[in-house]
Amino acid sequence: MKEYILKLNSEAQVWENASPIGAGSIGAMIYGGVASEHYCLNEESVWDGSPMDTHIPDYYEKFLYIRKLFLTEGPAAAEEWAMANFKNYFFEVKSYEYAGDFYIDVHNDSEAESYVRNLDLKRGIFTVDYERYGKKYHRESFASHPARLICTRVECDPTERVKFYYNRENVVTKKIDVDDKNGILILDMYCTTADGNNRFRVTIRVETDGFLQQWWDDVYLFNATYAYAYVSVVTDFRDPELDTMKYLSAVERGFDALKKEHIDDFSKIMDRSDIVFGEADDELEKLSVGRRLRRLSDNEEAVDLGMISLYFQFGKYLLVSSSREDTLAANLQGLWVTGLKSPWNSDYHTNINLQMNYWPAESANISECTYGLFNYINDTLIEGARKVAKDNYMSRGAVVHHISDIYGFAAAGDGIWGLWQVGGAWLAYQMWERYLYSKDTDFLRNTAYEFIRDSALFFIDSLFEGPDGKLHSGPSSSPENSYFVDHNGEKVSVFLAISPTMDIQIIGGLLDFYAECEDILGIDPALGAKAREVHARMPKMKIGSFGQLQEWLEDYEEFEPGHRHISHSFGLYPGSQITRQTPDYFAAMMKTLERRLENGGGHTGWSRAWLINLFARLRNGEEAYKNFRALLSKSTLYNLFDNHPPFQIDGNFGGCAAVAEMVMQSHEGFISLLPALSETLKDGYFENLCARGGYTVSAEWKDMKITSFTVNSNGAEKAEIELPETQKDVTFVVLSCGCEFKAIDGRLTVPCGKTLTLK
Repeated sequence: MKEYILKLNSEAQVWENASPIGAGSIGAMIYGGVASEHYCLNEESVWDGSPMDTHIPDYYEKFLYIRKLFLTEGPAAAEEWAMANFKNYFFEVKSYEYAGDFYIDVHNDSEAESYVRNLDLKRGIFTVDYERYGKKYHRESFASHPARLICTRVECDPTERVKFYYNRENVVTKKIDVDDKNGILILDMYCTTADGNNRFRVTIRVETDGFLQQWWDDVYLFNATYAYAYVSVVTDFRDPELDTMKYLSAVERGFDALKKEHIDDFSKIMDRSDIVFGEADDELEKLSVGRRLRRLSDNEEAVDLGMISLYFQFGKYLLVSSSREDTLAANLQGLWVTGLKSPWNSDYHTNINLQMNYWPAESANISECTYGLFNYINDTLIEGARKVAKDNYMSRGAVVHHISDIYGFAAAGDGIWGLWQVGGAWLAYQMWERYLYSKDTDFLRNTAYEFIRDSALFFIDSLFEGPDGKLHSGPSSSPENSYFVDHNGEKVSVFLAISPTMDIQIIGGLLDFYAECEDILGIDPALGAKAREVHARMPKMKIGSFGQLQEWLEDYEEFEPGHRHISHSFGLYPGSQITRQTPDYFAAMMKTLERRLENGGGHTGWSRAWLINLFARLRNGEEAYKNFRALLSKSTLYNLFDNHPPFQIDGNFGGCAAVAEMVMQSHEGFISLLPALSETLKDGYFENLCARGGYTVSAEWKDMKITSFTVNSNGAEKAEIELPETQKDVTFVVLSCGCEFKAIDGRLTVPCGKTLTLK
């Protein structure tokens, strides 16, 4: 695997351009300052609020009345009544918060030459290098997952005074312990979240060869050539004793030992997969990311193939840094926020955002990152979801609406659009995907089954028979769009809908794969059969007057034709109900995307990332590349963060997944190589991407033609391969034995564990 360094040539002036490091549960945004280094600290459970009682005694009665109004008097009347009589039934979750700011004032001013700020994506190491008055300085930081510490080494000038200090609102107690003799400083802060109820502790240990002196709440360092700083953050969400010292004990092993342990842990995941397009451009590789992005923005003809590979690796880096097997799920900003109030509370948005965070996990071969999500679902969310199903819908199973938090919130929130009920059902897809990729029946039985079953059970109970004899969902919505209807002679927009297309796709798919779970595991075959029976009675998707896939059951006029959400495209991606085997829907999806873009769609980073995946599934490589280029030139900040604005991380993960989707797909029952390449990407290779069925695939191509490939498997002896359109009738050979495999209409079955080369 080649090196991937995210290069920046100036210190960050704002949080959005700082550099992220993370160990899953703990992390920081580092500004790379010359005069003063700034670490904005984070711990994933520094979250305001607490578990809520979401039981509303007359909720279900009023919910049924809204449904009745919708069917008898129409959408506008139902929404009008709901807005007046249901508005107090929508909860709000509290915000995820930062853990404070740690500063090291290194110099008296910011004078510097040859400044470079690098983020080594492969090793998870952040560095700053510069010259100052003829002397070179080096600084490096990392967040260690094994040690659960943030570790920093700073080179100092003995002639200058260095200062250490920590700032945050809601600091209850600050303790400073200076050991002059041994050059050790302990900054110990006991803090609370904004509401004052949740406690956490930040402890910073500094080791140096200089002399330390305390002055009020600050500590100064003199005559030092170096300083090591180690940060531990612990919350009462995990540890009521707030014992940071059990993590800081690892410091005794030394910075270099911690660094080696971290690199071994981090790089073993990052090294697994790679995607490279064309030959390396050494001149472009020397430039900072900011200059490369400006070049793409300023010149529509400019090409930078290396940026696509860098973006893919950065998406992997962010997920490895924010979600590991022993953590919570990555939130709306992954792990990294600043202040006491984050955009959209940096919550778990389940109407696409949380799910998009995990889109690249399987295909990019970093599947252990999904266990942060599965831990959260099974340890916390499922109980809240069961309670809401029972208390508010008189139903079995579990239901999740469109927002959640670390306390398992699952009820309707925010406003009328919060009645959307399929957030949990969508999350169940990620568990099913993990099984499809791994074929691990132990995982299916012991980790995935319960949540999949309960999500399906809710809809088996709650779908209702409409006047057309079909089983419907709702009142629901199509996130977060609305449509026009006539009401009392006026044209009004409404959110509420019965069986919007996304509901049909998500619920129908859930019922299908739950039934497959029963086929595989045999735990409750009767309930599996019931799931298939229920799905058979649901309405079908429809094609509208423009040839588009309808977003709702009726061919309504959209309130915002260029809406950022393309909710009814779920069946194409990330679902797989719409494929080449459903040609009418396949063509309708192309028309749908054209209409979205014609009306200004894709104007947020995550929406553009979704479009790239959708065009890849439509096998339109030119549009996929065109939109990826737009993602880089219009929706990416100079540190490669997604530019929503404000920042939310799902665009990075969606774009990462899209790169893999362009070069390989496996959702149609076989492995399709190079399904969506443009002429610009005509040469390249990928290594160790994962395909459904338990396969790992590597391939090289030239002029849009596969020249060699290898398929490995965790159990299967053979794999079915689809070649690009340009290779309908070719022969591949295993050089070691001379065995030949001839493609018939672009398809061939090959042995696993062998490298096949184009004859």
